[in-house]
Amino acid sequence: MQATSSSSFDNLYLHDFARLAVGVPVCRVADPAYNAEQTAQLLIQAAQEGAALVAFPELGLAAYTSDDLFHQRALLDGCEAALAHLLAVSRDLPTIAIVGVPLRVEHRLFNCAVALHRGRLLAVWPKTYLPNYGEFYEARQFNAADEALSTEIELLGQQVPFGTRLVVQAQDLPLLRVHVEICEDVWTPIPPSSYAAMAGATVLVNLSASNVTVGKAGYRHQLVSQQSARCLAAYVYTSAGAGESSTDLAWDGQALIYENGSLLSEAERFVRRAQLLTADVDLERLSRERMRQTSFGDSVRHHAPLLKEFRTVRTALGLDLSEPLPLRRRIERFPYVPSDRTRRDERCNEVFNIQVQALVQRLVSSGIHKLVLGISGGLDSTHALLVAARAMDLMGWPRTNILGVTMPGFATSTRTRDQAMRLMAAMGCEAREIDIRPSCTQMLADLGHPYAKGEAVYDVTFENVQAGERTSHLFRLANHTGALVLGTGDLSELALGWCTYGVGDHMSHYNVNASVPKTLIQYLVRWVAETEQLGAQGKTVLLDILGTEISPELVPQDGKSTSGLQSTESAIGPYELQDFNLFYTIRQGCSPAKIAFLARHAWGDREMGDWPDGEHVRRNEYSLAEIKRVLRIFVQRFFKGSQFKRSCVPNAPKVGSGGSLSPRGDWRAPSDSEASVWLADLDRIPD
Repeated sequence: MQATSSSSFDNLYLHDFARLAVGVPVCRVADPAYNAEQTAQLLIQAAQEGAALVAFPELGLAAYTSDDLFHQRALLDGCEAALAHLLAVSRDLPTIAIVGVPLRVEHRLFNCAVALHRGRLLAVWPKTYLPNYGEFYEARQFNAADEALSTEIELLGQQVPFGTRLVVQAQDLPLLRVHVEICEDVWTPIPPSSYAAMAGATVLVNLSASNVTVGKAGYRHQLVSQQSARCLAAYVYTSAGAGESSTDLAWDGQALIYENGSLLSEAERFVRRAQLLTADVDLERLSRERMRQTSFGDSVRHHAPLLKEFRTVRTALGLDLSEPLPLRRRIERFPYVPSDRTRRDERCNEVFNIQVQALVQRLVSSGIHKLVLGISGGLDSTHALLVAARAMDLMGWPRTNILGVTMPGFATSTRTRDQAMRLMAAMGCEAREIDIRPSCTQMLADLGHPYAKGEAVYDVTFENVQAGERTSHLFRLANHTGALVLGTGDLSELALGWCTYGVGDHMSHYNVNASVPKTLIQYLVRWVAETEQLGAQGKTVLLDILGTEISPELVPQDGKSTSGLQSTESAIGPYELQDFNLFYTIRQGCSPAKIAFLARHAWGDREMGDWPDGEHVRRNEYSLAEIKRVLRIFVQRFFKGSQFKRSCVPNAPKVGSGGSLSPRGDWRAPSDSEASVWLADLDRIPD
């Protein structure tokens, strides 16, 4: 982040986003002046909306369906005059325009894309692959790119780089590096944009005409999605719409903007009006993914000789970064939980089965058929028990092979104890209750703790003695019954260090929840409840558990058994925000300032549409000050003070691409690192 004022903080460009646009004008065949004017109007609109780049259809200044008219001098002269008009329009605009035009070079005709910006012609890309099959006869009018001899041409009085190996870079937005290919190029086994991406291009643009036939729109989606995913890039695709000749073909004006395989925006098809499509692309995300996926670097190395042929053309956009430019992009409040109910149910089913299969394999490989786990009446142990029960069912073993143990301590509430017993009854596992207060009292006495002398001292030792006693009982019960201790601690707790070293939420023989964040566990439990996998009785107790405030229940209030005194989220911040912080830290490597920018957009005081589970979700709104406060807790706990707990976690399956903190998986970090650089970045967020 380059500035600290409130207005500049809200400018998407300062957080390495770029607004990209696609213009689909209504055209007239062989009428360059008209087409240029329609294109100019969309270019001006794109600039007004803050776009850094706008792309237009293939041969759009002439119309793709001009056919043999492309060999008429009048039309070609008219196209150059139209390009000159657009160049003049662009003089005071910050937006790079990419337009399609036929150009005469070395007594031959090329199907070209031209980048123009602030009165300057930046680059010209000729089309590499000319389709000459089916309804296409481009080789009749045009020459392929590799037939050109020149690497620079004179156009409208300017010397302009010419060729397919060109990348345009914005000097004031360095991660914006643009390459253009044309229509058929992306339909080939190795599109030119593949090499451009390896050469550093982050935004791949395709000027297309592409007539429509049944099923073709879906195939375009597949092509663009896969190319953006393989290249770890944004892909901007535009095609011809209304006005193209329908002598033998039809046109739908499909336009798409993808980022790393995900659709960000799509134009309406079959409309008889001009359209401008925009999407905000996260350039930093693309850059980080290329650093993270070492196979991308390997590909660069394998093709290094060819990639060195790419030339970079630089230009300064001249964007106004002092004014707010809010993000136009849906940022999910719950990045681990799909907001669409169908996708969410699919995600829950897949996560659940990953956990079950992993646990089954551990039981089979160990030759042990029994499990022991502590049941608190809270979320994490509930979900672990659900996974354990499904594993037993899958293996054809009785659920009584699971020993569930609830161990009330000094602050266990009647509610959670009752929920634990009801849950175990609904599951059909062996249930046992062990009152740990006598053994804890003895331990406190052995330590000389004031509580053993009747003083109400509820310090860390008091809390950890209870946690330790529970863990000790579980491991000794596992020895006694020939079982494995099943861990219950989740990803969110591990990230925040909200677990006692060496006890049940940290240590076990195997932990099925270690890479599942708290917000996802909430929805997994709700999914089991609402699909009535445990019947009516089980559904009721699961919903009761979901309605219980998250608490460690270790400190009594005025000597009474109640969980009212201790609230986990009061101490470490709301899990819904902390899981947001976690995702963008470990999955996308964002700085605290960018995370705050994204969180403000997702969680600010605005209508964000439908969110997971409708009536069940808390529609919380957080101010930037609160987002910053909670993020500071995360930064301090995650980067300094908790890594030593993560360095020795037990075996656990990685569940999602959102990250794992196992030192054998996604996250390897020193236990004695500092948090100073993250805290310094956090301090740059305006209050």
